[in-house]
Amino acid sequence: MTGGPFDPGFDALPRLIPVFPLTGALLLPGGQLPLNIFEPRYLAMTRAALADEHRVIGMVQPRMPDFADNRGPVAVAPGDSGPEIYEVGCAGRITAFSETQDGRYVMTLTGLIRFAITEELALKDGYRRVLADYHRFRGDLGPEDSDDGIDRERLLAALRAYFTHEGIEANWESIEGAANDRLVTSLSMTCPFAPPERQALLEAQSLAERCRIMVTLMEMALAELGDGQPDSRN
Repeated sequence: MTGGPFDPGFDALPRLIPVFPLTGALLLPGGQLPLNIFEPRYLAMTRAALADEHRVIGMVQPRMPDFADNRGPVAVAPGDSGPEIYEVGCAGRITAFSETQDGRYVMTLTGLIRFAITEELALKDGYRRVLADYHRFRGDLGPEDSDDGIDRERLLAALRAYFTHEGIEANWESIEGAANDRLVTSLSMTCPFAPPERQALLEAQSLAERCRIMVTLMEMALAELGDGQPDSRN
């Protein structure tokens, strides 16, 4: 199943949303995040989201990384909603989903707008819910962010060296032909950065700032490997 175009407008955004804490998962406005849902509490979350006209789920990261997220039932003590999470996440809409024979949901979340958590509510069927404040990120719903200030040559130089050291294969024809906004969003979501680094990318104030953070992270990783900085900086 797929969803059609969706433009709720700022005032129509749902204030109460379910959140999915997932270490290392980054969703950005305009990006698409594939998810495989099988844990009972998140199956309940997905069913609730699908029953709502907005089909919105907020992606957030735990402050203490836990790569066992969504890999099995977790016992939660009474009154304990789970690990502390970052205050900023990204709301995404379920734009494609299917249900498998073994009861899982395979779906795609398309990023809409970032949000700040103002309050966390009681658990519902085991999943977490928050009151979301979108005002700080209202621009996410506006025209595409300007790519002024993006040093594309430096970005691609750092990316080539970084991918080589990480053993990542890439379609360079596609990368070089991508528009700056799509390229920065896609790379931010898919490059194997650490969870705190992903959070910094999420909270960047502009596309250019996000690009600068990403390039800095790649260049730092290369420096730690003893490769120095990409030649384009000399």
